[in-house]
Order: sequence, then C-alpha cells, then structure tokens
Amino acid sequence: MGGRVGGITSKYYWETRGIKVSGGQRVKAGAILTRQGQQWKPGLNVIGRNSLTAAIDGEVYFTRKKNSYNRIVTFVNIKPSA
Repeated sequence: MGGRVGGITSKYYWETRGIKVSGGQRVKAGAILTRQGQQWKPGLNVIGRNSLTAAIDGEVYFTRKKNSYNRIVTFVNIKPSA
C-alpha cells in the first residue's frame, strides 16, 4: 500500500505556512501563531522554534530588534490579558 490518504497536496502546501495572527489580535493559550517560518522568533510568552505557539491568553504584538549580526529580526510577543 502506498500513497497519501487525505491531507493537502504539495501543490497547495505553501498556503498553510506563515503567520496566522495579526498584531492586536487576542489569542488563547496553545494557539498557533506561525507555521514553518524562520523569520519570526519567539518573544515574551511564546514557545517554539519553527512553529510558534502562545503560552498564555493575551494580545499579540510584534517587536523588531537587531541581532548580533546587525540583521533585523521580528519577535512575536503576547501581552497577558487583564
């Protein structure tokens, strides 16, 4: 037996990658923020390396900083809900 059962074809797989939330959006703990994106790094209250996940409930915001190689890196952060 071979082949794939269900799922998404490789032709449209690129559509599932990238950022899943926008700045100011409220998320719950465990929500997926990005999928397979090396250009976003985990910031405050965010866990993961390649696919970033919310660690707590709150509001998403982004910050940009220079890394040790003077390249600008975007961090995904979560402000805790009151």
